[in-house]
Amino acid sequence: MSETKPPLDVFLCAPRGFCAGVDRAIQIVDLALQTYGAPVYVRHEIVHNKFVVEGLKAKGAIFVEELDEIPATTQPVIFSAHGVPKSVPAAAQNLNFFYLDATCPLVSKVHKEAMLHDKRGHEIVLIGHEGHPEVIGTMGQLADNVVKLIETVADVEAFEPQDPDNLAWITQTTLSLDDTADIIAALKRRFPAIRGPNKDDICYATTNRQEAVKIVAPRADVMIVVGAPNSSNSKRLREVGERSGCRHSLLLQRASEIDWDSLGTISSVAITAGASAPEILVEEVIAAFSDRYEVKVEVVVTAKEDIIFNIPRELREAAVAAGVLAEGPKAEAVN
Repeated sequence: MSETKPPLDVFLCAPRGFCAGVDRAIQIVDLALQTYGAPVYVRHEIVHNKFVVEGLKAKGAIFVEELDEIPATTQPVIFSAHGVPKSVPAAAQNLNFFYLDATCPLVSKVHKEAMLHDKRGHEIVLIGHEGHPEVIGTMGQLADNVVKLIETVADVEAFEPQDPDNLAWITQTTLSLDDTADIIAALKRRFPAIRGPNKDDICYATTNRQEAVKIVAPRADVMIVVGAPNSSNSKRLREVGERSGCRHSLLLQRASEIDWDSLGTISSVAITAGASAPEILVEEVIAAFSDRYEVKVEVVVTAKEDIIFNIPRELREAAVAAGVLAEGPKAEAVN
């Protein structure tokens, strides 16, 4: 007689997983491989997810950290969704590379804000995490030391601008909403004249996924975020789950990483996925719990997402000419 499995409520966050920028970036690599053939070179991980990267490698994508790792080639060179400093496309041109820019349009928006503030003579503060590719790319839109990085409220207190009345702030798109709000409040308190973006820089997907976790995490014994350890938005989701009162808030790449013994006795689990994590990995986690529990899944919908971003025109036109696409996607960029 088989042992009865204990019941388990699974609260599945919606929205979760791929955002429009990540989906676009992956499409660009896929479509480039179909249109131009292998290999296609990609500078840095196209998105921060090992499963996605390995899948694209299997199709013929070659990932490098710097352009000097790429041999002389007429094949496409693709820049990741996180964005790159201006020096990178300039170097690609010098090397006569044909390149495609997969930078998320919402990251490009922050780049444009930085350049506009600089043109207007404002001293620029970037709220973000040092060393993250998006931060490196945003700071690299302007000359060295023009953009000042702020990571914490303590950094705000220590910051001494050249002109307190001529400041502007921008942010990385994948930050914690709560942490960023505290930093912005501190900036406004110290520098009342500081200027901010017309629309928040933290992207819609980051906002929606964090708000979903805030609602679902307090109901669950365990909060599981499917995502990569180097994914900023995934790490922020885990932190939000912990702050929202869930006693176990975990960031996992795959179901195989679940430490079942550490979970103890549980009756509920909440699951979400970072913006770079494909849905197949979420399904894998649910299946792993189903092997051990009698699972009842409740999808908790907190927002609807229907944003789609266009792929670059030159790739779309080449794909149509090659017969890979019947016609280009009609989606419009939003935000």
